[in-house]
Amino acid sequence: MIKTAIVGASGYTGLELIKILLNHPHFEINSLFGSEGGERIEEIYPSLKGVFEKEIQKADIKKIASHDLVFLAVPHKTAMGLVKELYGKTKIVDFSADYRLHQKNYEDYYCPHIDPVNLENSAYGLPEIFREYIKKSSLIANPGCYPTATILGLYPFIEYIEDGVFVDAKSGVSGAGKKLSSTTHFVKDNENFFAYNPIKHRHSIEIKEKTALNVTFVPQLLPITRGMQVSVYAKLKKDIEPLEILKETYKNEKFIRISEKPVEIKNVAGSHFCDIFAAKNGNMLFINSVIDNLLRGASSQAVANANLMFGFDEGLALPKITYVP
Repeated sequence: MIKTAIVGASGYTGLELIKILLNHPHFEINSLFGSEGGERIEEIYPSLKGVFEKEIQKADIKKIASHDLVFLAVPHKTAMGLVKELYGKTKIVDFSADYRLHQKNYEDYYCPHIDPVNLENSAYGLPEIFREYIKKSSLIANPGCYPTATILGLYPFIEYIEDGVFVDAKSGVSGAGKKLSSTTHFVKDNENFFAYNPIKHRHSIEIKEKTALNVTFVPQLLPITRGMQVSVYAKLKKDIEPLEILKETYKNEKFIRISEKPVEIKNVAGSHFCDIFAAKNGNMLFINSVIDNLLRGASSQAVANANLMFGFDEGLALPKITYVP
């Protein structure tokens, strides 16, 4: 069994990791770590009582480095401080933005980078596009949830569309994490729907860097717990059949499903699937994709990346059954 550690186990993505890894035939959860330590995971999430019970230890580099595989479900800046000490001692899947971008783009949107050397050592963890790089890397930058849904939708059409696309993205509230804020308060979100940080959102640079397209990105918050829908609007350079392009591009991808009609969050929530639809109106293209933001947008994608790093089947232990109804 491969000794596995989760750093940041108390968050939503940490819980999703635990749920997936408990069914994994090779990755054994050996340790849980947090910033403080002393709590027990079954006390934070009583649903784990009698299923998986373990103390969360205070993060310690030597203890973390003793594992074969480490998932870092921690915020940006915190992650790079850990990776700087861990790189070369274990295999790492980082959930934060710290290794997703070129240094200038990162520092323009986040903060000064304290580990720029390892920016060159990381692989961007979107398997459908970067699978061969992931297999060879020991540091994976797990993509953001909005970029995952957007890039998977855009990727087949990059050569067919003009520069400058509009991305209308909507996410469930769990995408903001557990920490309460003025925009994630029940009274604010219930029976409400609004855009936040339009155009300047940090994920816009991640989409731009990976697609080489100028992007107008507008994220919006849905009054639902989980799930994400992205609608992309672009101008075609030549006439194409959108669904045929999608089917040809992803014909060998078992976790991409091409839909004949607009896609729905309910059909992917609880699973690793990304469902995509596309249609045209003259020279205008509409792309529509959905994912579970906590799974395909974070934890199940992290496990897919870890599977590839260790030479296992990419889909091992990944959830395929959605939460319906």
